[in-house]
Amino acid sequence: MRKNVVIIGGGPSGLLLSRLLSIDGIDNIVLEKQSEEHVMGRIRAGVLESGTIEMLKKAGVSDRLEKEGFNHDGIQLSFKNHGFRINLKQLTNKHVTVYGQTEVTKDLYSKIKKENGDIINNAEDVLPQDVHTDAPFVTFKKDGVEKKIKCDLVAGCDGFHGISRTIIPKAIIKSFERKYPFGWLGILSETPPVSEELIYANHGNGFALASMRNENLSRYYIQTPLNEKIENWTDQKFWDELKKRLPTEAADTIVTGSSIEKSIAPLRSFVCEPMSWKKLFLVGDAAHIVPPTGAKGLNLAVSDVYYLHDALKKYYQSQTNEGLNKYSYNALSRVWKAIRFSWWMTTTFHKFPEQSSFDQRIQDSEIEYLENSVASQKVLAENYVGLPY
Repeated sequence: MRKNVVIIGGGPSGLLLSRLLSIDGIDNIVLEKQSEEHVMGRIRAGVLESGTIEMLKKAGVSDRLEKEGFNHDGIQLSFKNHGFRINLKQLTNKHVTVYGQTEVTKDLYSKIKKENGDIINNAEDVLPQDVHTDAPFVTFKKDGVEKKIKCDLVAGCDGFHGISRTIIPKAIIKSFERKYPFGWLGILSETPPVSEELIYANHGNGFALASMRNENLSRYYIQTPLNEKIENWTDQKFWDELKKRLPTEAADTIVTGSSIEKSIAPLRSFVCEPMSWKKLFLVGDAAHIVPPTGAKGLNLAVSDVYYLHDALKKYYQSQTNEGLNKYSYNALSRVWKAIRFSWWMTTTFHKFPEQSSFDQRIQDSEIEYLENSVASQKVLAENYVGLPY
C-alpha cells in the first residue's frame, strides 16, 4: 500500500488533518490503535477558539457545532468569593464556543467515513520507519497480520505517550517540562450549570472551576493534592468544598446532585523542540501539553494542523518545501505563547503547597488589578479567545 501521508493517531487533530488533506486531493490514511468505540468514549472538555471553529468549518464539520454549541461572550473570575466578568466580545470582538472534544471527534469520524476516507482502527504496533530517508514507511499489525504503508511524509498525532516523538534522535530533540504539585478533582453531574459562563475561582483553599457540557450537564473541578484519592471524596464533601471556593452568588444558587463521573487529573506543561524531523511532523499532544486552566489543549492541536496542512498543500500543489521546513518554527511560536498564558492562569489561580500569606496577597492583588484595568483584561481576553495563526 502507498499513501502520500500517513497520519498516526485518530484523535481530533489526526482526523482534522486527514479531512483537510482529502479536500485538497492529498491521499492519506489514519492509523488509530484504539477501536472507534473507545475513541468516541473519551470524555474531554471543549472550549473552542474562533480559529478552531473556522478550521472545522473549512473541514465541513461545523453544522452540529453551530446548532448545539454554546457561544460564550465572556468568562467569570473570582477571588475571595467575589466574582467579576471579563467581556471577551467587547474586548476582542470574538467569543469562544463550548462544544465537547468528543463531539468534534464524532463529527470528524462521521464526515470522513461518509466521504470514504481511510481510517484503520485497532492498528497495533504502529511504527514509522526510515523517516530520515526519501523512502519512509509505516508498519503496523491488523488482526495479527503485519502490514506496511509506503509514504512521502508521516504526521504524528498520537499524543504524549505515542510512538512518534520517540523516533526523533535524543541528540536532536529537547524537552521542556513543568509538573505542577496538584491535580484537578472533577465531577460530571446531571444538573443545570450554575452560570451561563465558565467561572475560574481563586480561593485560599485552592482553585475551582465551574463549567458545563449542556443545559442539563455540568462539569465542576476543585484543586486537590497530587496524592489525593477519589474514594476520599463523597459527592457531598465535593459540593461543600466547591461552594467554599466559588463566588458567593454562585455558591448560594448552585444545584447539586449525584455525580455520574469522578476523576483526578494531574497538571503539567510540556514542549518538545523541534516538532519535526526529516519526513516526520508532530502535532498536538505528541509535541506539547498544557494544563487545562487556559483551555488551550485542543485549540493548540488545531493550530498545529493549520500550519501543517498549509505546508503540505503547498508541498503537493506548488512543489515547495518552504512550509514544511518552517512548520516547527511557526507552530512553536504559537505554542509557547499558549504555554505562557496557561502557566499564568495556573499560577495566578491555584494555591501552591509552599504558598505563604504574602503569596496569597500577591495573587489577590493581581486579580484585583485585573478587575479594574481594561488594558489587563484585554491581554487576558486576547489570549483566551486565541491568538491569530
